[in-house]
Amino acid sequence: MSFRHITSDGKEYVAHRSQAMGRQVMASSGHPLATRASLRILEKGGNAIDAGVAAGICLNVLLADFTSFLGVAPIIIYLKKENRVVSIDGLGRWPKAVTREWFEKNCGGEIPIGVRRTVTPAAVDAWISALDRYGTKTFAEAAGDAIALAESGFSMYPVLYEHLFALREAYGQFEETRKIFFRDGEVIPPGGKVVMPDLAETMKRMVRAEEKAPGGRSGGLRAAREEIFKGETARRVVDFVQAGGGRLTMEDMADCAVKEEEPVMTDFRGYEVYGCGPWCQGPILPATLNLLESADLVSLGHNSPDYLHRLITALELSFADRDRYYGDPEFVRVPIEGIISKDYAATREKLLERRVAFEGLAPAGDPWAFQSGKMEPQNGAPGQPVAAAEAAEPVQDTSYCTVIDSDGNAFSATPSDPSADTPIIPGVGCTVSSRGSQSWLEEGHPSVVAPWKRPRLTPSPALALKDGEIFMTFGTPGGDVQPQAMIQVFLNVVEFGMLPQVAVEAQRIATYNFPNSFWPHTYNPGRLIIEDRIGRESGDILKERGYKPEELPDYSRQLGSVCCIVRDPKEGVLLGGADARGASCAAGW
Repeated sequence: MSFRHITSDGKEYVAHRSQAMGRQVMASSGHPLATRASLRILEKGGNAIDAGVAAGICLNVLLADFTSFLGVAPIIIYLKKENRVVSIDGLGRWPKAVTREWFEKNCGGEIPIGVRRTVTPAAVDAWISALDRYGTKTFAEAAGDAIALAESGFSMYPVLYEHLFALREAYGQFEETRKIFFRDGEVIPPGGKVVMPDLAETMKRMVRAEEKAPGGRSGGLRAAREEIFKGETARRVVDFVQAGGGRLTMEDMADCAVKEEEPVMTDFRGYEVYGCGPWCQGPILPATLNLLESADLVSLGHNSPDYLHRLITALELSFADRDRYYGDPEFVRVPIEGIISKDYAATREKLLERRVAFEGLAPAGDPWAFQSGKMEPQNGAPGQPVAAAEAAEPVQDTSYCTVIDSDGNAFSATPSDPSADTPIIPGVGCTVSSRGSQSWLEEGHPSVVAPWKRPRLTPSPALALKDGEIFMTFGTPGGDVQPQAMIQVFLNVVEFGMLPQVAVEAQRIATYNFPNSFWPHTYNPGRLIIEDRIGRESGDILKERGYKPEELPDYSRQLGSVCCIVRDPKEGVLLGGADARGASCAAGW
């Protein structure tokens, strides 16, 4: 079923999925069964955090090609009663024995595919921490549907099949991965049964530990967590990683713990927009909105050449600052206050007036001048990247889940970690985080490998408030495309008045004019990917301005697969968006 929508600049758009609506609750995620799991928790009296965790753990089963139970899961939560926004990093750390020099000496200066790029698992800790601090349910309750799906199986669906088939050589290289996704040497066809018994048993070990533990719900949650980080599962993970040449230890596992912190925020025309900190690319969203705030975007026209050029220029300026400054703040000095300062954005606005594309990398700015206190710039900086001979294939991983409950609480999370570049562990049933692929071996780079350091993550959920109420939650898979897809959807809603379903289906663009976040950090100067619908109208003009547009089929997953929820401030109705580029689903009541 499709429906048409007229935007504030008078253009007509068509959505191919109906607009999900509800007055009490709404959920949206990367798979219908994950969305269903979240609604079941809400029906049983759980809150948005309980329901979001349930959806996230289901995604670890249903999208085991894109996410892992022992991967990463950054989370942003809005607590209505406290009127407070918090983030949980959900990001692992390099083992304490790993150094840049170790990779140079033992891996030929590469961060190779396999367990040597392993960092400590964090997703499961993020799920349990969110439940313990802000939820009401036990692990057994939150993980019940996920355990059933892993144990009894689910149907191979087209998006999963297409991804596995396209990367069948990568997935086929690991024996344990083949056992799950292949039959008779071929990828299980759509409709065939996918079963993950080892992952189900890992979760059931946690449930058994939870049931035996004293101390009520919190005591049980801690015991479930201990099984992963100090128990039988930890030993299986460490033994497997070390057998493959990785350096993860039981001490690393025991010392691993996610961090809770205040997110970064900016005010964009009365909307408070929140993202995660500079240990990921979360600040790109508010920083780019600051650059765009002074422009009359509606007058430019949605997806017109002038609109796209200004958007791309602003994004590339933000990405330049990302590569110059972002990294784990425990290890590098990050001028994050300056980066999201409106006064800093004002100094960069002249660059938005240029009529042509940047020749190579956009210039990084000097946010230190807008940083309060006595923080001094650090020494060292990334060198100039060398242009690659060929365009890098976009990495497809990550999913997203979000819930808003009847009390106005909101949950927004971006679980991730693929199974194409590291093996599923026998007796555990999932990969352990390979997020070390988002580190550098270049001395002076803010995200260079270091013992116990967090890599600079691409997954980065977001949410926005309006007049002290939750207004919007949003996120997407897509690597470096994530903040680009998210900002386009956000502007579609707040600037062009699109309904959420129209906003996530509207055509998009993405620039790659910066080093890719994934090893080996390929750089393709001027590369721009655009959907056919844009190319037909604006592609030639973008070429004249110096871009190198590459047209992709409409509804390409390379442009992300955004899920969102919008709360109408006037009517209070909750509107869910689920991108037709993926298997996502929004539902509520």
